[in-house]
Amino acid sequence: MHERSSVGDLAQRLRSELDRYSPGEKLPSSRALVERFRVSPVTVSRALAQLAAEGLVVTRPGAGAFRTQPQGAGAAAAAVGDTSWQEVSLSADAATEVVPRSVDATGVLATLAAPPPGVVEFSGGYLHASLQPERAMAAALARAGRRPGVWDRPPAEGLPELREWFARGIGGAFTAADVLITAGGQSALTTTLRALAPPGAPVLLESPTYPGLLAIARAAGLRPVPVPVDTEGVRPDLLAAAFRATGARVFVCQPLFQNPTGAVLSAERRPEVLRIADEAGAFVVEDDFVRRLVHEDAGPLPRPLAADDRDGVVVHVCSLTKATSPNFRVSALAARGPVLERLRAIQVVDHFFVPRPLQEAALELVGSPAWPRHLRTVAVELRDRRDAMAAALRLGLPELVLPHVPVGGYHLWLRLPDGTDESALAAAASRAGVAVAPGRPYFAAEPPAGHLRISFAALAGPAEITEGVRRLRAACDEVLG
Repeated sequence: MHERSSVGDLAQRLRSELDRYSPGEKLPSSRALVERFRVSPVTVSRALAQLAAEGLVVTRPGAGAFRTQPQGAGAAAAAVGDTSWQEVSLSADAATEVVPRSVDATGVLATLAAPPPGVVEFSGGYLHASLQPERAMAAALARAGRRPGVWDRPPAEGLPELREWFARGIGGAFTAADVLITAGGQSALTTTLRALAPPGAPVLLESPTYPGLLAIARAAGLRPVPVPVDTEGVRPDLLAAAFRATGARVFVCQPLFQNPTGAVLSAERRPEVLRIADEAGAFVVEDDFVRRLVHEDAGPLPRPLAADDRDGVVVHVCSLTKATSPNFRVSALAARGPVLERLRAIQVVDHFFVPRPLQEAALELVGSPAWPRHLRTVAVELRDRRDAMAAALRLGLPELVLPHVPVGGYHLWLRLPDGTDESALAAAASRAGVAVAPGRPYFAAEPPAGHLRISFAALAGPAEITEGVRRLRAACDEVLG
């Protein structure tokens, strides 16, 4: 049984038995619970921790777990107040805002939420646990914990050695002095948009694009302006037209394995994008989020846009998270020129700094022999999962159009038949036991058609892919007829 479901099941069973114990009475020992319920000691520990977090038990190291004093019904009722005033307060300033700051996080939550047990996760945005370098990360954390000064306050910009490592990966003229260490790519993008555009300003985004980026822009009070992409990346003619029409000073793009289309900005378009932005006096924010999730058959990758930028047009964001674990939130924000000081100031005000133990662990991880081995393994596994999913879709769901099969990243972008209600299809898929990401949250304006984003990285392997496509077939039969 999956560890997460085992923990939940055990916690529920212990919760239902609490009335057997008087307040302050000790529960059976962890060993006794392991033997009785035939689960691992880790499952018992996590289930008890869940009950402790709910205030139902208290755990005492070396002594065991004890039932707490139950709260009276009167106290529980008194704790619930009337929060309806907040609706007025939160909306009072909306009339004065150029762009309302209310945020729809549905698209982000779809990739973060763990599906119920038994549901095939085609919506995931991170590597399956079997693909994460858990042993290497654990060893890196252990070594980092023994480093001298690991609990000292780090430089606000980040550890110099880690900044240097990221700078080498970017290439070009970048050095450690041009890099800030941040807590994940989402945090870096939030800092960047706050630094580069005032509330109410337009910001150019690829269309379609990552829902989290749309959420960041709207939370900052910015006005997202979509610029369409095709299989060669953003279209330069439409990018130039958008700059002229809006006067925007920021364009955010993912030149490598774009989310959700998987497109790579072509060699011919790369200098065009930089030239257009330079002539507009604008910044290009390069979200290089999955460079380390390249597939085994990809061949040489184009280097980051930032490496070809001599005039400080590009602000570069890259992260270790996608290639490791959603919990390993270490990323870099790189820029040259006066904008770096503004980025640094906002980063410090918002977050102070990334915890030093995590930075030290990142250094230990990327400097170990396990790191290149992990990347090679992931490259092969992602290629195999991609091929298995593409083949299964073409065989079992030929009416869903797959215009592009990427050689990097972790998902496929499917176009639905004209007139398909993608929300109804996503709901039917959920009922059939497979979680998918509908396409609407990826568009800043009206989408040209219905889409689904299907992830193959969050799955255990080809067998789960086959089963997920079978379930999606059942959902399509229900909705499409």
